[in-house]
Amino acid sequence: MIDLYYWTTPNGHKLTIFLEEAALAYRLIPVDIGKGEQFKPEFLAISPNNKIPAIVDHAPADGGAPIPVFESGAILLYLAEKIGRFLPAAPRGRLEVLQWLFWQMSGLGPFAGQTHHFRLYAPEKIPYAIDRYTKENSRLYAVLDLRLTGREFIAGDSYSIADIACYPWVQRYERQGMNLEDFPNVARWLRQLGARPAVVRAYEIARQVHASGALFTEEEKRVLFGQDASTLRRVR
Repeated sequence: MIDLYYWTTPNGHKLTIFLEEAALAYRLIPVDIGKGEQFKPEFLAISPNNKIPAIVDHAPADGGAPIPVFESGAILLYLAEKIGRFLPAAPRGRLEVLQWLFWQMSGLGPFAGQTHHFRLYAPEKIPYAIDRYTKENSRLYAVLDLRLTGREFIAGDSYSIADIACYPWVQRYERQGMNLEDFPNVARWLRQLGARPAVVRAYEIARQVHASGALFTEEEKRVLFGQDASTLRRVR
């Protein structure tokens, strides 16, 4: 059994998609980040960076004590290795997937997130910031579009954790000011993955957990975007 600490963000969707694809038994534990539940001591014991998602694997391969894992990329890698799926065993194929997983973690996710912030959430619309992040986001989409030329999936012929990691961020392309007509290979890939039954189920789970799916309220923005060192010091 896997405990999944989750909220309805792109990084959270990665794990519901994976677990639904893998048909692994899991218990979903919502962590409402707009209410500050990510700062509860019991959650920080699992995810010291106070971010979702995080998991606890109660049946690790070594038969030992339950294993907590935080950071979505690390969780995807851990679970793929655990079940022997969505990550090739052969060194070259494995390396190809890992490169694109790390590309998402270091580039696509952070820049898309900042694009969301400055376009949608920042109290002041700063033209330079909006332009900076939207342009870099566009460059990253172009990288992905070129990569998908003649390929069904990001890492070649096989669906992998690279696709699972990238999909939830690209799925929010409208929030990033992206026009998919400019990226036809990305558009085709997005439609293809969005039709997968496991992906459909994952987004239905999100609607059940957070029915409105609305943008953050002013109070939620205060909780999410007002954090500094003192935030963690107060809860420890």
